[in-house]
Amino acid sequence: MNNNGSTALGVLAGASLGAVLGILFAPDKGSVTRQRIADQAELQKDRLSSSASDIRDKIAHTVSSETHNLEDRMESIVSDASYKAEDVISTLEAKLKELKAKNKKFQKAS
Repeated sequence: MNNNGSTALGVLAGASLGAVLGILFAPDKGSVTRQRIADQAELQKDRLSSSASDIRDKIAHTVSSETHNLEDRMESIVSDASYKAEDVISTLEAKLKELKAKNKKFQKAS
């Protein structure tokens, strides 16, 4: 995402610089040249604003999507851990029952 944004910004800056240099070297009156520069600056500002808005929207969408994916993964991990904890508890309960039975036999033998 950062590389795409940098590339877009570089292209936009290059286009702006080219337009300004083209206007400066054009054989027109100073007032006409200044107006063209102002118009081009406004146009480039609008393009930059639009590009920044698009990038912001893409980032917001990506963050939202990744947040949702993370929540799903966390829910899955918690669910798996819960099942494994239940398995451990069941195994421990069975072992405890077995040990109690052995202890009871041992106490009767003594």
